[in-house]
Amino acid sequence: MDKTLRVAFGVCTTLLLLGKPNWIGAAEDGDSVSRDSGSAGEGGKDYPMFYVTTILEKPYVMAKGAELEGYCIDLLEKLSKMLHFKYKVGIVKDGRYGALSSGGNWSGMIGEIVRKEADLAVAPLTITSVREDVVDFTQPFLYTGIGILLEKDTSLEEASLFHFLTPFSKETWCGILVAYLFSSLCLFLAARMSPCEWDGNEETSFTLMNSLWFGVGAFTLQGTVPQPKSLSVRIISAIWWLFSIVLLTAYIAGFSFVLESGSEQVSIQTFEDLVKQGHLEFGTMESSSTLQYFKNSKNPIQQLVYESMNKKKDTAYVKSYQEAVQRVLDSNYAFIGESISQDLAVAQHCNLIRSPEVIGARGFGIATPKGSPWTNELSVAILKLGESGDLDYLKSKWWESSCSDEDHDKWSPLKPQALGGIFLFLALGLALGMVIAVIELSKKSRHTADQEKKSCCAVFTKELSQRFRPREGTPQESAGKSKP
Repeated sequence: MDKTLRVAFGVCTTLLLLGKPNWIGAAEDGDSVSRDSGSAGEGGKDYPMFYVTTILEKPYVMAKGAELEGYCIDLLEKLSKMLHFKYKVGIVKDGRYGALSSGGNWSGMIGEIVRKEADLAVAPLTITSVREDVVDFTQPFLYTGIGILLEKDTSLEEASLFHFLTPFSKETWCGILVAYLFSSLCLFLAARMSPCEWDGNEETSFTLMNSLWFGVGAFTLQGTVPQPKSLSVRIISAIWWLFSIVLLTAYIAGFSFVLESGSEQVSIQTFEDLVKQGHLEFGTMESSSTLQYFKNSKNPIQQLVYESMNKKKDTAYVKSYQEAVQRVLDSNYAFIGESISQDLAVAQHCNLIRSPEVIGARGFGIATPKGSPWTNELSVAILKLGESGDLDYLKSKWWESSCSDEDHDKWSPLKPQALGGIFLFLALGLALGMVIAVIELSKKSRHTADQEKKSCCAVFTKELSQRFRPREGTPQESAGKSKP
C-alpha cells in the first residue's frame, strides 16, 4: 500500500512540474528585469498567478532600473485589477516576437507560450493566421498597419520649377482662372449695357480686351484704366478687387509657410515609390509578421519589396526596433514596420517622417495557450477598457510627442472649399452688378420710349442689339474720307 502511494505521489509531482511554466530558468538565463503585480499580498492570496512574457520595445515595455514600465505594463495592471489575478513579467529569452522555423519550432514569445513557459504574452504582438494556429489571441488592444519610416532629409523632393504654385491646389487654380474669365466677361457686358459707359456714338472703354486687362491689374494691385463710371461696373470692379486682395493674402501666407517650413513633398509616398528609387536601402525586422506579410503577399509590388529585401538580407534586416530607428537616423535606410510604432518614432525624433501609405491593417493582441479559458475573459475586459476610454488614455500617455512645440502643424495646399466663401461672394457681386446694369438700361429705354411714344420692350431690344452689334460705320466713314 505504501509503495502504491509513493508511485502515485511521484506521478502527480512529475505532472505538476511539467505543467508549471519554466519561469525560474528564464530568470537564471540573465533576465534580471521583471515586474510583479501590485496586488500580491493585498488580500489576493487566492488569486491565480500568471507568468507573462514580453519584449523590450518603446513605449510598450521599457526597463526602468530593475522594473518595467510602458503601455503594455499599464494595460496588464488594469486587466489584473478587473479580472483579479496576480502576474509576474519577464523578458523573452531570445528577444524575438515569434516565428516558425524550418524545423517546425516556434521562437520568441509565441514559442514560450507554446512550450508552456509562460501563460500570457503581453506585447505589440501582431495577430496572424499562422500564430493563431498554435496560440489563442484576445481582441486587439491596438490597431496598426505597415508603413515606411524615413529620415526627412533623404525623403524630401527638391523644389520644382513650379514650386510657386504650391500654396493652392490644382482645383483652386482652375477655380481662380474660371472666376477671372467670368468676371471679365461680366465687366464687359455690364459696361456695354450701362448708359453711363456707352454714349452710342463711340465704343465703350471696357472692350473685351480692356476688361481682361482690368482684371489682371486688380490681381497685381496696380491702377488700371479705364475707370468705371456707372454703378453696375463699379460694383463688379469693387467685388473683383476684394476677391483679388483675399486671394493675394492667402497666397502670400501659404507661400511664406512653404518657404519657412521647407514643406517639400515626400518623394516616397508609396511602396511602389520605394521599390523604384535607388538611393535608399530598405528592410524590416527579421522573424517579424511584417516580413511574413510581404513573403506571402500576391501583390506584385509587395512581392518586389520582399525580393529586394531578401537579396540583401544580410544588411536589410534588423534585429530590434531600436536598431531600425537608429539606422534610419544614421544612414540612407528606410524601415518597413508597424505604423503605430513608427508614429512614436516620429513623435520622439523630429527629423523622421512616415510615408502616407499604410497597408495590411492588423491588430495587437494578447497571446494565450491554445484553449485557455482566460482568452474570452481578457477579450471582454479589453473591450470594456476601450468603451470606457482607458485605451485611448494609455495611448495618449505613452505616445506623447516631443515635437509638438517645435514643429508646424501639417500643411496642405488650399482647396476650393477653404475659399468657398469668397467665391460665393464674388458670384453674388457679379450677379448684383449685372442686375443693376439691366435696370440702368431699362430706365433709359423707358425714358426714350416715353419721348418717342414707342413700346418700352421694343426700345429695350433695340438698345441691346445696338450695343452688341458690330459697329461698321467707323470703317466705312474712314474709307469714304480717304476718297478724293
